[in-house]
Amino acid sequence: MSVFRQDLDRPRWGGWVTAPTLIGPEEFARAGYDYVGFDAQHGYLDDAGIAAMLRRLEHVPIATAVRVPNADPAPIGRVLDAGADAVIIAMIESADQAAAAVAATRYPPAGVRSYGPLRASLGHDPAALAARAGVFAMIETAAAVSGIEDICAVDGLTGIYVGPADLAISMGADVVGATRNDRVLEAIGRIHHTATAAGLVTGIHAGDGVTGKRMAQLGFRMITLASESQTLRRGAAEHLREATAETKI
Repeated sequence: MSVFRQDLDRPRWGGWVTAPTLIGPEEFARAGYDYVGFDAQHGYLDDAGIAAMLRRLEHVPIATAVRVPNADPAPIGRVLDAGADAVIIAMIESADQAAAAVAATRYPPAGVRSYGPLRASLGHDPAALAARAGVFAMIETAAAVSGIEDICAVDGLTGIYVGPADLAISMGADVVGATRNDRVLEAIGRIHHTATAAGLVTGIHAGDGVTGKRMAQLGFRMITLASESQTLRRGAAEHLREATAETKI
């Protein structure tokens, strides 16, 4: 069973990595985050970089997910072979695309994944390898919202992961403050309720802690708070503010 189906009585908080880093994922773990996502869609990561970071996390208590741009079985298989706990497939708009995403994580005859685990700790049992591979359909367009019932009915999905920025763009709304736009929020609520009714884990990209808390209050259980660059910038700004504040020493 995917680790992302465990411990759903509370929100699971995530960090996000967009570029090669040796310490970023470990620092998210030290800070108490539940998972870290690696961005192979918009980030500056390749298979080798992701595999190296996944290996460093082999004995670190944090779950891992990799976002990929589509349901191409080859890159999905490579990150799962390297030890990722789940994949997030971007821009899913139909049940057929969601089914293709699931098939990319399963071995024949249930799917099209090619066998080739790269880490000894993963074992060699195809059934166990397939069972541990979580797969999330990323919903981020108005077209996907229109077909959300059919998407959520696809057998084998672990969950649905909402991308508010692209969703807002597709709905003609402002990206800034997307999760405060009434129409976007209504769509997000529909996605969450439909996915929950189908027994799926609901995830979302929040971008900051305040938004993350609001999404948790809506019922989301997999919430990405910030990327490594956002976290570094916020911490660096706070250190500079403290150093330059006009206070008595």
